[in-house]
Amino acid sequence: MKPFSYAVLWAGAAVSLAEILTGTFFAPLGWQQGLLAIVLGHLIGGVLFFLAGYIGAVRQQTAMETVKSSFGQIGGRLFALLNVLQLVGWTAIMIYDGAAAAQVFGVMNHVLWCALIGGLIVLWLWLGNRYLSKINLLAVLALLLVTLVISTKIFSGSLKMPTGEAMSFGAAIELAAVMPLSWLPLVSDYTRSASKPFQAALISSVAYGVMSSWMYAMGLGMALFVGETDLAKILLNLGLGAIGVLMIVFSTVTTTFLDAHSASISTQAIWQRLPEKSFAMAITVLCTIAAMLFSMNDITDFLYWIGSVFAPMIAILIADFFILKKPVCEQNVNGRNVLIWLLGFGLYRYWLAHRLSVGNTLPVMAMTIVLCVITDFVLSRKFQAA
Repeated sequence: MKPFSYAVLWAGAAVSLAEILTGTFFAPLGWQQGLLAIVLGHLIGGVLFFLAGYIGAVRQQTAMETVKSSFGQIGGRLFALLNVLQLVGWTAIMIYDGAAAAQVFGVMNHVLWCALIGGLIVLWLWLGNRYLSKINLLAVLALLLVTLVISTKIFSGSLKMPTGEAMSFGAAIELAAVMPLSWLPLVSDYTRSASKPFQAALISSVAYGVMSSWMYAMGLGMALFVGETDLAKILLNLGLGAIGVLMIVFSTVTTTFLDAHSASISTQAIWQRLPEKSFAMAITVLCTIAAMLFSMNDITDFLYWIGSVFAPMIAILIADFFILKKPVCEQNVNGRNVLIWLLGFGLYRYWLAHRLSVGNTLPVMAMTIVLCVITDFVLSRKFQAA
């Protein structure tokens, strides 16, 4: 892929109804505090996004292959399974959100919108890389134009009083950070073939971080300047009927096909003989059916689960690759790293109940990296003494 293709791919991934919806949750903080939390959270998540993509690009490995290098073959399969679960969850959630929003325009019911969006994602997957870059470019440019129009309308209003349940600043930072974190287990699936690892990882992380922050800010602006948290209703009120439908549908497709595709790649880390494209299409069909049958309105707990799983995981990869410079693990299971990850997971869940002013990701990662360095020092000293 060319550098521009990485920018288009990840900018398109960030134009998402889920990100706009999450931005509305920041309204109780007000405009300035809410925007600051969005920027800080995306800075934290964006740095991790870059590091994860860089590791995969340097090693020319998929995301789950890089995980195996720190956790061992079986240990890596555990995270591959957890990643498949989150990607399947995202695929169903995105189809549900897209259909729920498009339904407001009154053209079709929820089930039919799910079928249409799911069918387009299957088409995106079937077309593959041969045609995808050009189609994706056109879709993303159109989405950028529409979001510019919507942003102008949203932010031209007068500021309203913040509404909704109170949210701490730390919790807001965490909600901003977990969205880039959710992409960590798959960013290397796309940077692994880069001829210039640093450039590919940097362009990908900047494109996603800037666009994702913009989507969050749009959601915050919807709540504070318009007094409305439903994007479809805003599009309808602006007279953007057909354009609004296209934006909702294509923003859902350009994001969700990445989830379905990477779910298939991650599953190959468990079952190598799996046909990549066919399985991705099958996942999309199953998630489309789930989106038709189940309600998926509140994703906050799902986002926090993602953070608790993948923040300590990437911290261990960073420690092994950048600090300890460990060789690829040849064991079935690296028990030390699995134990450190469990401690990091537990700390994240504990701090969800005892909020920190800087969020959970930074403290959990810092402590996880420190544990990696200390245990490596202690074990190496023991080995030398023996």
